[in-house]
Amino acid sequence: MASTLLALAHWSTWAVCAVIKLPQLAAVLAAGSARGVSVGSLLLELTGFLVFLRYQIYYDYPLQTYLEYPIIIAQDVILLLFILRYGGNMKRALFYAVTFCGGWYMLTLRKWIIDLAMNLCTFISAASKLAQLRCLWQTKDSGQVSALTWSMSAYTCATRIFTTVMTTNDLAVLIRFITMLILNIWVTATILRYRKTKKTD
Repeated sequence: MASTLLALAHWSTWAVCAVIKLPQLAAVLAAGSARGVSVGSLLLELTGFLVFLRYQIYYDYPLQTYLEYPIIIAQDVILLLFILRYGGNMKRALFYAVTFCGGWYMLTLRKWIIDLAMNLCTFISAASKLAQLRCLWQTKDSGQVSALTWSMSAYTCATRIFTTVMTTNDLAVLIRFITMLILNIWVTATILRYRKTKKTD
């Protein structure tokens, strides 16, 4: 029974993550604008995902516990490129690419670096959610921010709490997923609140 639930959690997480950023991408493309989407939030999220993926690979954790991260990272990179394009900042793309590639390499130069980075990863990922919340609070407009994308993120955090308990039971990973679950729900609720407020105005 437990193995069936674990397999279902893995598969549903992968399925959701295969399309997790598509609602956000569709909203940005349809509007021809990235209004309401925080670049800082996306960069912090991408940093957190890269650190987390590198940590999982470094410690040789089972592939099924992190298989969705390359997929999410690719979608985040595409979203970042569209945001930069619509913001007229495409020149920054090369800088970001060099920074992220260099960081990927440097993370595993020493064991203490990857361990420290993983401990900071929760703060980095939390900061990405707080940056999006700040953007929403300042503008009081959800703009092109997709509630579906954020609610799917909450779902995948919930499934990853279960799969982590059942497989690696890594406390740092559990703390990260619990924190991200709470913040993803908060962002989703805030998006829906401002979307409802705008419709009634």
